[in-house]
Order: sequence, then structure tokens, then C-alpha cells
Amino acid sequence: MSSSTQHTSYADYYFGVLKNLNADSKLDLISQLSQSLKSDKNDTTSLESLFGAYKSEETADEIIAELRSSRISNRNIGPL
Repeated sequence: MSSSTQHTSYADYYFGVLKNLNADSKLDLISQLSQSLKSDKNDTTSLESLFGAYKSEETADEIIAELRSSRISNRNIGPL
């Protein structure tokens, strides 16, 4: 099913459910949908904001040393 066909079927389904609402309920729904569209535009996070340098008070060598010291090996190697 293509995206436009799926969108149409969703719209038809919801219209069928909502068409029996009274006028006040429909206006309230329109208002809420409009507000959600306005807030979605302001709340989007750009993909570029997810990238960047890791910030820490520790130096890279301290972080590496901490990672290596926290490793636990319980592997038992048997004789051959």
C-alpha cells in the first residue's frame, strides 16, 4: 500500500468515526489538531544537534584508563 493510499484510508477511517460528533466537539478537535501542528514545528530536533564532541572534566587518557580498569574477564582457558 502506497503512502498516499494509506493516508487516504486513515483519513477516511477517522472521518467515519468523527462525523457523528456535534459541532462543538469537532471545533475542539480542530483546535487541538492545529495546536499540535504548531508545536511540532517548534519541537523538532535537527539531526546535526545529535553530533558533537563528548564533554567531560576528565582527560581522554583518564577515561581510557577507567574503561580498561572496569573490564572484567571471567574467561577460563583450558589446557590444549
